[in-house]
Amino acid sequence: MDSFAFIIHPIDPKRDVTRKYPVLGKILPEPTIHFLSRFWPPVRLSHVTGARSRGTGKEIEGWLIAVPYTTQRMLTLPAKEVYRKIIAAGRLAESLGAKILGLGAYTSVIGDGGRTIANALDIAVTSGDSYTAAISVYATQKAARLMEIDLAQSVVAVVGAGGAIGQAVSQLLAPRIGRMVLIGRQREGLELVVDKVRAMGCADVVISEDVSTITAAEVVLTVTSSGGNLIQPEMLRRGAVVCDVSRPRDVSWQVSRARDDVLVIDGGLVRVPGQIHFGFDYGLPSDLTYGCFAETMTLAFEGLFEDYSVGKDLSLEKVRQIDALATHHGFELAALRSFEKKLDESLIEKIKAKVQR
Repeated sequence: MDSFAFIIHPIDPKRDVTRKYPVLGKILPEPTIHFLSRFWPPVRLSHVTGARSRGTGKEIEGWLIAVPYTTQRMLTLPAKEVYRKIIAAGRLAESLGAKILGLGAYTSVIGDGGRTIANALDIAVTSGDSYTAAISVYATQKAARLMEIDLAQSVVAVVGAGGAIGQAVSQLLAPRIGRMVLIGRQREGLELVVDKVRAMGCADVVISEDVSTITAAEVVLTVTSSGGNLIQPEMLRRGAVVCDVSRPRDVSWQVSRARDDVLVIDGGLVRVPGQIHFGFDYGLPSDLTYGCFAETMTLAFEGLFEDYSVGKDLSLEKVRQIDALATHHGFELAALRSFEKKLDESLIEKIKAKVQR
């Protein structure tokens, strides 16, 4: 049976440590968890079973592996030290028999987007960014339709547009929208994305290094490595749709409390074909996962054991290829969720009514 492994790490330190070590999670203060994460080895969390392709009937198995670094640790430690821990997790995956390794959350962001890790391991590696980009665009389009926003007549902002996923979603959205605002930390990199977006059919493109520029946008897609809480309530336009792909999330929890006139959706979530059993609760309903995890499983279904979405510049050809393969094997956009809860029609109608007052 073809197999895979997927790496995760603590996003919310106390909550996530409690899921594996209930006693430690309760008694250890958060600063201590950050400190100890530097010394804890990679951990095999669970055996993943039950994923079955709808297109071929093939079943695969896999393993969830935890790199115990918190996000804060990854942002402050030297990249080489973080690499060593991720590579150690990859070696654990190899010993379990996995044929491809997926890099979840910040393990795909650190350094060179997975290239160093791929070069150090004997198994194939993917960041999962290609399918994350594709599914996030679908989620954004669906949310815009629900809010009756015509993308062709709207301003769409991409926050983190200079990153791998940001570049890809900007290009995928370009033929469908009226005006695009590309937001990032490095102007030089954004200028390169402008050329790509214009080549895809959106002539009206501007760049900004100021995230508050999103105030002008009806639709925002945010995918950064900022470490969380980048987008605050006062930054959002009344009636805006925001697709938050980042983990930790870019959109502050304060938005859910202070702004009942905007729609925030969790980006990149898909339903898994078959009777999936992850063997570990990492915060999603039992049949859902992230686009990056789904890409890893799709490559295992396909028997395509080669380095895929690695590096900082995703190929649109690969984005389209993995999208088609995932659809063939039965992955599909999950029902929209907002701040980890399923959206229902009544909430969307309330938001629309608030905007129309």
